[in-house]
Amino acid sequence: MSPAGHWPQLKAAIEAGADAVYFGLQHFSARAKVGFTLRELPEVMKTLHGRGVKGYVTFNTLVFDEELEEAARVLGEIATAGADSIIVQDIGMVKLAKKIAPQLAIHGSTQMSITSAEGIAMAMEHGVSRVVMARELSLENIRVIREQSDCELEMFVHGALCVSYSGQCFSSEAWGGRSANRGQCAQACRLPYELLVDDVLKPLGEARYLLSPGDLYALHQVPEIIQIGIASLKIEGRYKDADYVALTTRAYRKAVDEAWAEQPLSVTRREDLQLEQVYSRGLHPHFLTGTNHQTVVEGRAPRHRGILMGRVTWAGETSCTIVPGAANQEAPLKAGDGLVFDAADWANPHDKEEGGNVYKVTTLAGGEQELEFANGAINFKRVRAGDLLWRTHDHDLDKLVKPYLDPASPNWRQSVQVKVTARAGERLETVWTLVNQPEISVTVCSEEQLERAQNRALETDLLQEQLGRLGNTAYQLAAMEVEIAGAPFAPSSLLNQMRREAVERLALMQVQLPEIRVMNPASALAAIKRVRGRSRPVKAPRLHLLVRTQEQLTAAISERPASITLDYLELYGLRPSVELIKANGIEARVASPRVLKPSEERIVHFLLKLNCPVLVRSAGLLNNLQTREHPMLIGDFSLNAANAISMDMLMQLGLTYLTPSQDLNARQIVELAAKTDPQTLEVIAYQHLPVFHTEHCVFCRFMSTGTTFEDCGHPCEKHRVALRDDNGRAHPVMADVGCRNTVFGAEAQEASQHMGAFLSAGINNYRLEFVHETPVQVRQVAKSFADVLAGNVTWQELGQLLKQFSPQGTTQGSLFVPKGKELLTILQ
Repeated sequence: MSPAGHWPQLKAAIEAGADAVYFGLQHFSARAKVGFTLRELPEVMKTLHGRGVKGYVTFNTLVFDEELEEAARVLGEIATAGADSIIVQDIGMVKLAKKIAPQLAIHGSTQMSITSAEGIAMAMEHGVSRVVMARELSLENIRVIREQSDCELEMFVHGALCVSYSGQCFSSEAWGGRSANRGQCAQACRLPYELLVDDVLKPLGEARYLLSPGDLYALHQVPEIIQIGIASLKIEGRYKDADYVALTTRAYRKAVDEAWAEQPLSVTRREDLQLEQVYSRGLHPHFLTGTNHQTVVEGRAPRHRGILMGRVTWAGETSCTIVPGAANQEAPLKAGDGLVFDAADWANPHDKEEGGNVYKVTTLAGGEQELEFANGAINFKRVRAGDLLWRTHDHDLDKLVKPYLDPASPNWRQSVQVKVTARAGERLETVWTLVNQPEISVTVCSEEQLERAQNRALETDLLQEQLGRLGNTAYQLAAMEVEIAGAPFAPSSLLNQMRREAVERLALMQVQLPEIRVMNPASALAAIKRVRGRSRPVKAPRLHLLVRTQEQLTAAISERPASITLDYLELYGLRPSVELIKANGIEARVASPRVLKPSEERIVHFLLKLNCPVLVRSAGLLNNLQTREHPMLIGDFSLNAANAISMDMLMQLGLTYLTPSQDLNARQIVELAAKTDPQTLEVIAYQHLPVFHTEHCVFCRFMSTGTTFEDCGHPCEKHRVALRDDNGRAHPVMADVGCRNTVFGAEAQEASQHMGAFLSAGINNYRLEFVHETPVQVRQVAKSFADVLAGNVTWQELGQLLKQFSPQGTTQGSLFVPKGKELLTILQ
């Protein structure tokens, strides 16, 4: 499956041999900057189907309540246009799409954060037929999931990696009001950070891009992937150009075909370098082959580098010399190549790097190379010995991709098999069938009966020659079955005419839209929307505290909240803490990890043995608990309930309370309360927004020489770590029980400006979450909120108090309501 930002990429994918192409429209897509219009969609599907390629539409954003009518309309048009599937993140949109177009296939996006068979089972129960698994799974994890599930599985095999689990990144939302779950990722992971360990700067040399992973490259793992039983191999890159799409599709097409035929891969080092050249931040299989935290993030640069060609040994006024790298031997530097000088260990990361097209390359005695550039092209005062030299563009690739971008005739053809029945005295019959789409078949017969041959009778060789002349068509003859009786005669003109008719009819059949029942979108939406008011007497507001250390717990107990949730790094510290909370007459809760992999079932068992309410953070765990006896379940924000439909679906799975998605602002939370039972909402009123949730461990990578938790020495248990950005803000980093890291926003996000509206809406459960706060700060924050709820302090005074208690300041963060959309409008 290949990506397409627009027409050039779509056509390149077809010509290079993609079986399917995925693309977005210009709304409800996780890549908001690219995509087709709804008006273009029928032509897109006709183009794809005419070449035997499936088209999958990315409908993979969270959808807000105010957008449901538009979403329903768009889903109806997608189905009517003949899309083969939609790729969906929002579980509510799965339900809506099944209601509007029951026959439309639905694929679960990787933004569903599915990492286990239990998560897949939940998606399937609601109508998902294929799941795109998280990119952080190893092939061994995937093998286990394959054995435990009969769902079609899809996985990424190539392209950019997000440092955060897809669907669990809120950095763009927190720091710029741009939601990654809404197609507006600002790529905060590609920015430079400094590492603070116990509040002291730890020098890391050139590794300034602590959260910028290299790119995924699984070409050499294709045989194992196919052996496991994966349905679809997905190439990332809807923002990439047509060259990238053509070369990656071509490479994986060949690898898949060879592996399927049980032939050894014929990938050469030159072909590896071509993929690295066209776009990469460094290629590696990363998590697919197992965890190695030393390789995921190299940290030197956040952008496309191409191929490392050597290291500078001397720089003059108009030229320099380099020691060539290994790649320079396989794909040598030449005049016209685009180059960039990389001085990551000394240059300001925001300064423009020196680079340009090399004018002349001369090999010197001893093997060094001298590079000359046009006058003024390079400021060699900013180039020094030791700098790395990268080739960012190779003109040889332009020639390589031309057949896929501007083909004189179809470059990739569909295989067709023909059955011929030729008997003297009967009409000549030919049956043409597409090998990969056997349902596409046409029968073409001669108008007249065949006469007995006087000289040369019809033979198989002549049939193959004439019927196989498919030239500039989208087809190629793969096999022919011939039955000849009675020495019939057929002129070449007749065979040519029948071939042309067969091609025309095959092409027409391929672009015909299937009969699909599409319900009126407005009626479908009305049928599943359930607007509910308050179902119970309004209770007094309650505070719930979440703590992450034993010291915070002691402080929390002293404030006597309605409940205390334990979110500890170490599982075995939970039981005595739970007992301590209960002994003080307070409800004890435990938080589950946001991610659970197949090998982590023990975590579920342990949490259930504690016999206390569970803060459920993953769909897999929620599904797992359906068949078990369990105490109260509270759904966390990571379940991404962004509208009344998704919230209702999740509540029906056994939740007592549910925290809305962090993508909702305060106004939207109030509107959600009006459409559901507001007393089932548990709103986070104070927190450090968890901006990244990542499999990559900063502790292991930069504070040890180990590769996994087995040999890292567990620095996460001994040190406090934060990442400091260019603005001087220090963002705390904590590890969870699965060794995954969460990076939290530096400022405390608090809801003082919106609490009045929340209370008026009937919301009475509020959670305060702490990260690196001291026991004193925990007591101060908790007491301030309790005083406000008791009427002793105003909301305005609360906001001022919280600023005093938070060393790095406070923010509305994701709760911020844009001007003109204030809460007063809905309260009236």
